Amino acid sequence: MTTIEKPADAGRTGAEPDTATLSPGVRPRQRPRTWPQIAESIAKHAVLITFSLVFLLPLLWMVTGSVKTQADIGAFPVEWFPDTITTGNFTYGLSAFPLGRYFLNTLLISVPSMLGAALSSAMVGYGVSRIRWPWRNGIFALLISTMMIPFYVTMVPLFIFYRSIGWTGTFLPLIVPTFFGVPFFIFLMRQFFLSIPESLSDAARVDGASELRIFAQVILPLCKPALAAVMLFQFLASWSDLLGPLLYLTKSSQYTLSLGLTFFQGAQGESATGPLMAVSTIILIPVIVLFFFAQKTFIQGITMSGIKD
Repeated sequence: MTTIEKPADAGRTGAEPDTATLSPGVRPRQRPRTWPQIAESIAKHAVLITFSLVFLLPLLWMVTGSVKTQADIGAFPVEWFPDTITTGNFTYGLSAFPLGRYFLNTLLISVPSMLGAALSSAMVGYGVSRIRWPWRNGIFALLISTMMIPFYVTMVPLFIFYRSIGWTGTFLPLIVPTFFGVPFFIFLMRQFFLSIPESLSDAARVDGASELRIFAQVILPLCKPALAAVMLFQFLASWSDLLGPLLYLTKSSQYTLSLGLTFFQGAQGESATGPLMAVSTIILIPVIVLFFFAQKTFIQGITMSGIKD
C-alpha cells in the first residue's frame, strides 16, 4: 500500500508562507507598527523638520530679500513675503558687480583644486591602506594629526614662503597645495579602500599587474562614490573660500566670488542690501544644482567610507 506523506506545515493552521517560496513580486506580510514605534517615528521627524527650518530660514530670508524693496527689508516686524516684488535688485547688482569675471576666477581655482585633491588623496589613501610598508600606521597617524593645526598658525609662514617664490598675486597658492593631498580626504579615501576585498588586489598581482596598474584599473573604478564626495567637498571649500584669496590675490581682476562680495558689501554699504542678496542668490544656484545631481553618489561615498569589513 502506498502511503502519502504530509508536508511539514500541513498540520499548521494559519502558518505564515515561507518568504523563499513566494512568487516573484509578492511581498511578505509586514507586522503592523505599534503605537510606541509610531510615536518615536513622529518625534524623530519633528526634530529633523525643526532643525531643517532653522537652517533654511537664513536661505529663505536671502531669497525673499532679493526681490524686496529696501523699505521692506528693514521693516519691523519682519515681512517674509512682501506685497511688492521688484527685480531692481538683480538689475543693479549685476550692473555693479562683475559677476562673469569673478565667476570665471572662482572656476579657475575650484576645478583644478577639486581634481588635484581627488587624485592626490586617492593615491596617498591607497598607499596607507593597501600597501604594506614599515611605519605605515604611524605615518598615517602623524598625517591625520596635522588636521588639529589651525590654518591661522601656518598662515604667516605660508604667505612668506609663497611671496619668496613669487606666487603671491597668482592663483597658484590656492591650487598647488591640493595636489599634495588633504588630510581629511586621505582619511576618507583610506576608509573606503579598506572596505574593498583584498582578494581583488591579490588576483591582479597573480596576473602580473603592478601596484600602479592595480590602483588605476582595479581599485580606482570601484571608489567613484568616495571620489565624488571628495571632489564635491573640495569644490565647495574652494568656491566659498574667503581667507585664501584675501591673502594671496592682489588685483581686483583676480577676485573670486566670495572676495568680490565682501568688497561689494563694503563699497555699497547698508543701502545695497537688496542687490547683495540678489547677487548672493545667483552665486548659490550652481552649488545647489551641483549637489542636486551628485547627492546620491555623494551620500553613498560618505556612508560607505565608514564601513570596514
